[in-house]
Amino acid sequence: MTFKTKLLIQLALTIMFCSCNSNIESHKENEAINQEQIDHLGITNVDSLSAASKRALKWPTDLGNDWFIEFSGLQPLKGDLAYEEGVVRRDPSAMIKENGKYYVWYSKSTGKCDGFGGDVENDKVFPWDRCDIWYATSEDGETWKEEGLAVPRGKKGSYDDRSVFTVEIMKHKDKYYLCYQTVKSPYTVRVKNQVGLAWADSPDGPWAKSEKPILSPADNGVWKGEKQNRHAVIKKGDFDSHKVHDPCIIPYKDKFYLYYKGEQMGEQITFGGRQIRHGVAIADNPLGPYVKSPYNPISNSGHEICVWPYKGGIASLITTDGPEKNTIQWSPDGINFEIMSVLQSVPAHAIGLNRSADSEKDPTEILRWGLSHVYNSWNYQSIMSFTSKRKTTHLAPGE
Repeated sequence: MTFKTKLLIQLALTIMFCSCNSNIESHKENEAINQEQIDHLGITNVDSLSAASKRALKWPTDLGNDWFIEFSGLQPLKGDLAYEEGVVRRDPSAMIKENGKYYVWYSKSTGKCDGFGGDVENDKVFPWDRCDIWYATSEDGETWKEEGLAVPRGKKGSYDDRSVFTVEIMKHKDKYYLCYQTVKSPYTVRVKNQVGLAWADSPDGPWAKSEKPILSPADNGVWKGEKQNRHAVIKKGDFDSHKVHDPCIIPYKDKFYLYYKGEQMGEQITFGGRQIRHGVAIADNPLGPYVKSPYNPISNSGHEICVWPYKGGIASLITTDGPEKNTIQWSPDGINFEIMSVLQSVPAHAIGLNRSADSEKDPTEILRWGLSHVYNSWNYQSIMSFTSKRKTTHLAPGE
């Protein structure tokens, strides 16, 4: 037998083997598809599956619609939190209920924004620039009284001397903790913000502040050149090499999970929009030290952090940015999240949850009503309220 003949026989056997394997795999794939799935998805021919149908067959079949909700439009608040020209009130924290009334904390500043084109040392570059943290109370969640300053910016030269903003509240064992973003002056496009912490024995303060940040961006990216261009990098670094934003601490499994939004140096626009992801840092004590999880990032998408405990795990509303935006996800261990529902839209941004709600009653009970903010203009924002409801059926008018 010649070498050429041997080669042709070997080639024929290989083709037969691959074809046989392909048929076996196709048979196994079709065997795994049951009639209920076929009827549910309206698939006509299991031997001719489109890429979309193949993806659909991998979807979980036991989720139902318990996690699917619809949000209302935003509604203005009354009292001191009604829109006020010339004033920024934004990024409301979660609400807690103490002494028979609701408490909320938020970022507050005054005056218009100048952007990065002028004197960044003295101008106000963003609405959240030159902010302090204030708080307000309400008996009904609709009419609010502004109580005053809670946490001010730090002294000149400190890590929080430029702005303290995007605050979140945690109550644990009769103590109160506020975590928030900080910026040190000057506020340039390459500035690396950090996370600060304050604590008190009463929701009315007085608040003690951490002398050092409790969380900082990763220090493994490399800027390209000296010009203030945040997209020019030699090395991008970790997912949070530029910013650590929107902190929220949850007591969980006898530890403290600090969830946060990461922004990467040289952040890009991807097929899902802005390249934004979430991470978590864990501590044994509310005051830290907080150690970033080796599993970070723990999301593929998102913007402001919105997390709550449910059924021994942690739920997360993912909004605004990335390929998995407008989803509610849940993790049994606070780290490994799976999509539980895909929402039509989320008109509420920077959500302030109602922590007094019974979060175990229903997976989305804590989202029935809460606070958000709206851009009245680029310069000025105000805090508003939202509601949501479960949606389990689709009915025509009069049906």
